[in-house]
Amino acid sequence: MAPVTRALVANRGEIGLRLVRGLQAAGVVAVAARVADEADAPYVVAADGNVEVDGFLDAAHLVSVAARAGCDALHPGYGFLSERAELAEACAEAGITFIGPSPDALRRLGDKVAARELAVTAGFALVPGGPDAHGLQFPVLVKAAAGGGGRGMRVVRAEIDLAEAMAAAGREAAAAFGDATVYVERYLEGARHVEVQAFGDAHGGAIHLGLRDCSLQRRHQKVIEEAPAPGVEASEVAAVGAAACQLLQTVGYVGAATVELLRTPDGDVYFLEVNARLQVEHPVTELVTGLDLVALQVAVARGERLLDTVDARARGHAVEARLIAEDPAAGFLPTAGLLLRLDLPDGVRVDSGYRAGQTVPTRFDGLLAKLIAHGATRDEAFDRLRAALDATVVLGVQTNLPLLHHLVRDPDVLAGRLDTGLVERLVIEASPPSAEVLRTARMVQARAGRFRIGLAGAAAMPAAQAPDGAVHVLENGRDHRVPADEAPDIAVAARETGGAGASGSITSPMPGRVVTLRVAVGDRVAAGDVLAVLEAMKMEHPVTAPYDAVVRSVGVAAGDQVTGGAGLFVLEA
Repeated sequence: MAPVTRALVANRGEIGLRLVRGLQAAGVVAVAARVADEADAPYVVAADGNVEVDGFLDAAHLVSVAARAGCDALHPGYGFLSERAELAEACAEAGITFIGPSPDALRRLGDKVAARELAVTAGFALVPGGPDAHGLQFPVLVKAAAGGGGRGMRVVRAEIDLAEAMAAAGREAAAAFGDATVYVERYLEGARHVEVQAFGDAHGGAIHLGLRDCSLQRRHQKVIEEAPAPGVEASEVAAVGAAACQLLQTVGYVGAATVELLRTPDGDVYFLEVNARLQVEHPVTELVTGLDLVALQVAVARGERLLDTVDARARGHAVEARLIAEDPAAGFLPTAGLLLRLDLPDGVRVDSGYRAGQTVPTRFDGLLAKLIAHGATRDEAFDRLRAALDATVVLGVQTNLPLLHHLVRDPDVLAGRLDTGLVERLVIEASPPSAEVLRTARMVQARAGRFRIGLAGAAAMPAAQAPDGAVHVLENGRDHRVPADEAPDIAVAARETGGAGASGSITSPMPGRVVTLRVAVGDRVAAGDVLAVLEAMKMEHPVTAPYDAVVRSVGVAAGDQVTGGAGLFVLEA
């Protein structure tokens, strides 16, 4: 039996706190790894001890810190190095138990190209794809061969855009995972994203814990997840679950894994990838099974043979919403800043890594909290989630809260008519505010200069339209009509992101790093041309020209860190 008595939590935020609590519940002393400016973060405060680290992306450094802290185990959580064989190997060399799969299993399943070949032997069908788009019908999906979480992914609808998409995806993958390898798959329109939560133990056993639906996504990252997957017959769940277990047994997998699949409207199921770690959405599985998946990870890491006795039957229904610091109205660009107020609800499970008074940084993922509701039925679970979202308040940082309010009331969502493009269609189809609303919004902003709080999503959802010229603001999911002359202390989140103001300046839509500059002073550009590429939270975001123009000045250089609203270019029409 491997000792797991004192473990380094090599992660942060809400998953850091979840791991601390799960380890403590399993009788393990939890030591939080933290960066210098997060000494008072909730996960650090809740831990039994903490140790400062330079970051979360250096395997040798993390293992050295764990050893100095007297840890006999390390839990990687998700993201960062959780799926990197180098971290598992470094732990093994230091005599530290890695709470996750072996280096060999990580290599065989972590490389998505290799995992596709193994999936065929387990009985899965594959989405057509390969190292390039040869023989594929467009649209296609460019994907990073390593990692997950939506990083290094691009939908390409025309061959002329393929080379640029592959280059951008490669840069993003290299920044997030240290591996720039990408491959191409046929993009299946209208498909659902479903996934099997599975576990393997050190004795060759494997078990699955049912099927989740994660179709509600933006930028290939999930927003709302639920379990069990609605509208899927028990026989289909059993079949894909058995194939998932076979895949894990093929590589001698020990620990938690998620086998991700696409399900077409006709009911055909295709293998996507294996995420060799705990998933962000694991709480919905915990609520319907009654299992603690972190405790189960610890048990299998200790070498226990318990999978034959795990009761994985689903009881009721669970749904999770991710509260994220981002701007849906501006293409889901990440946001950052000081959290002036963060009220999270009672009555549902809340996994959060932030509190009021903390600063949301740009260098980490923008997930503020997860709200997870359970009910005897799917309708009951959604009712409880709606009530929880109504009781949630965030001030100081723009979030996707209004979008979440909209999704949990959308007729297609409530009917289970789900697909991976639904969220972005809803945002795109929402009509933009009128010119009069934008003028009023800017006037209100000017009058509120002493204290500006952006109320997120005012331009994102249909409820925010203001044909009467008044300022209509979505606050906590409710539409408020505010006469302009009575609203001096608010600023409406309606801006021309990446566009030109009266001076012809192009400002940064977010804080981040300038990855590349595409233009120089004197260049002529057409509307839609990429002027620069910014990176925030390991994802790239192009800044484009809003109209045909000549570049009159460039205010940044490649590699510069910029704040939101910083001047980037001056254009002359």
